[in-house]
Amino acid sequence: MPRSVLVTGCSSGIGKSVAFGLKARGYRVYATARRPADVAALREAGLDALFLDLDSSESIRIAVDEVLSRTAGRLHGLVNNAAYGQPGAVEDLSREALRAQFETNLFGTHELTARLLPAFRARNEGRIVQISSLLGLVCLAYRGAYNASKFALEALTDTLRLELRGSGIRISLVEPGPIATRFRDNAYAAYKRHIDPTGSVHRSNYEHMERRLAGRGGPLPFTLPAEAVLPKVVHALEARRPRPRYAVTVPTRFFAVARRLLPTTALDRLLWRVSGAGRR
Repeated sequence: MPRSVLVTGCSSGIGKSVAFGLKARGYRVYATARRPADVAALREAGLDALFLDLDSSESIRIAVDEVLSRTAGRLHGLVNNAAYGQPGAVEDLSREALRAQFETNLFGTHELTARLLPAFRARNEGRIVQISSLLGLVCLAYRGAYNASKFALEALTDTLRLELRGSGIRISLVEPGPIATRFRDNAYAAYKRHIDPTGSVHRSNYEHMERRLAGRGGPLPFTLPAEAVLPKVVHALEARRPRPRYAVTVPTRFFAVARRLLPTTALDRLLWRVSGAGRR
């Protein structure tokens, strides 16, 4: 029987690339998306696709029950990829905006993982891959909600790794930097949904941000295609001793070192320049 893996957020970008890449390696991939049209498209492309909305506990329960039923409880791995970015200055973020960001990027991911852990424990094995971000290591301006959600994901993952010692279950973080995906499109929709620039002291910066999110800013330096994440996910799923962390792209590797070596004030200056007042 082929190994089975559940991958979240497969409508585009990293999730879609990982789902098809794992299928090509012989895995039976259960690819999830939250829009019915995307689920249908994934099925037409030959994947076992399921509806999953991480903001809904009921949706998570139904998806988990379906996957465990189809695999007779023998799921090899979980790749937690689904997430989006909520742009906006911290002082302009409402409680509703922060709650929505954490519901998808942290709470839903955590609930899905926790529901699958008993199946992994029953077999004394399993792999969990958390798709985090460079912004789980350092913070860029005007991305506070996303920064916070990824820092929280990293903390929960580090804690869970300690608590899984001796269980046969291995958990890894994959930390991409700039990747060519539809991330900007989704972020722009979230920005328009939750941020009102009228009257904000950050209004001029938002003008730059809007141009970038609308696709007029061009790709960031060192941007890689979504396929660059796949080798790290494969290693985390297949290696006898997977790494706790996998860096993807030059900026992730650079800032992982810089945050350890630079004084906070020097790192702040560098991160502000990289943030570019919302231009990047």
